[in-house]
Amino acid sequence: MTDIVDRKTRSRMMSGIRSRNTRIEITVRKRLFSLGFRYRINDRRLPGKPDMVFPKYRAVIFTHGCFWHGHDCKYFRLPSTNRDFWQTKIDRNKKRDGEVVALLHENGWRVAIVWECALRQKQLPELDAVTRLLSDWLQHGTEDLEVQG
Repeated sequence: MTDIVDRKTRSRMMSGIRSRNTRIEITVRKRLFSLGFRYRINDRRLPGKPDMVFPKYRAVIFTHGCFWHGHDCKYFRLPSTNRDFWQTKIDRNKKRDGEVVALLHENGWRVAIVWECALRQKQLPELDAVTRLLSDWLQHGTEDLEVQG
């Protein structure tokens, strides 16, 4: 199947996809900040440059896009064109994610991953539930946390 847009348009569209300050990342940051949590953003001193670092709690939060990190949900579908390229790219991302989490554990950090599908439905009850879950995890959690839709 061929692409529905020309190469130049596709290139412009792909260059607009950000790796930081994504909508889901900003949503989580604002909610936690409003509850009084303070954090560092994309701390380069830690493996993987986590989206949010909570030194007081020895915890980090990553916000993962379902497509880019190959989440098994309704929002991930491998493109039909150039499948080998995309499969390799997604597999590399998943492998790197696992390595980063392992390195963080070795250094005594707890890790939470918030998937895009958990926040994609812009409904307040779901956002409140995710915020409460993250708040409880930061203060009392001992295990890693994965929030998905």
